[in-house]
Amino acid sequence: MAPHPVPQLAVVALHILPALGFALVHGARHYRLRGILVFFGICLVVSNLVEDLGVATGFPFGRYYYAEPMGPRLFHVPLLLGLAYVGMSYVSWTVARMILGRPEAPVRGLRTIALPLLASFIMTAWDLAQDPVWSTVLHCWVWVDGGQWFGVPISNYLGWIVNLFVMYLLFALYLRRNPAAEIPAGRAYWRQALLFYVACAACNLLQLLPPATLDAVRDATGKPWLLADIVRASAIVSIFVMGGFACLAWVRLAEKDGVAAD
Repeated sequence: MAPHPVPQLAVVALHILPALGFALVHGARHYRLRGILVFFGICLVVSNLVEDLGVATGFPFGRYYYAEPMGPRLFHVPLLLGLAYVGMSYVSWTVARMILGRPEAPVRGLRTIALPLLASFIMTAWDLAQDPVWSTVLHCWVWVDGGQWFGVPISNYLGWIVNLFVMYLLFALYLRRNPAAEIPAGRAYWRQALLFYVACAACNLLQLLPPATLDAVRDATGKPWLLADIVRASAIVSIFVMGGFACLAWVRLAEKDGVAAD
């Protein structure tokens, strides 16, 4: 893998549309079509509002802007970005339901807060692995002041937690007020979303093939970062953070059916 302009808009779309399609089909089976469309609407509206605020003011993520490879925009934000939020937000939300145990349980009481908070961390783990590659290496977006995490500021991830928590909390409140929106689902249903999350983590490991060079890439401030270090850090996060969430979800799902070891 070597630093170069992002190939084509179609390549960017291929990283986003599969998760979007999965969310629509999989989500409609449990939340009904109306429920998953509510989820889509919340994600698109909140993410675009917060991202527009971020590009215009630097809050809450840090100072950045989007580059041409991300395609057409609504105001400051590429349309594809909102779709990226939808797909991975849904998968992360579903993994969080598994980790909390009894994923089919109604969203009420402590779950109304715990579920959005946990799902926010699960999805932010995905961005922790992805952002340095897509920004510092591929220049899909540019962090004006650079940052500590291979050219990405730590404030970006704090902003992600806040942004995602608001999105998830709104959906949790919708489910609490509309408990009949959910259709009972079995273990195989939940495992499909878990496997999709694992596949997303595994795709990050493909960046190691062929082995990354020791060439340097530069962030917007001109600071050099070794390409090999960036892709290896992405792999480490994918294995030990995303992988950790996935293992915990798998065990919790197994416990639900009484097949986990004592």
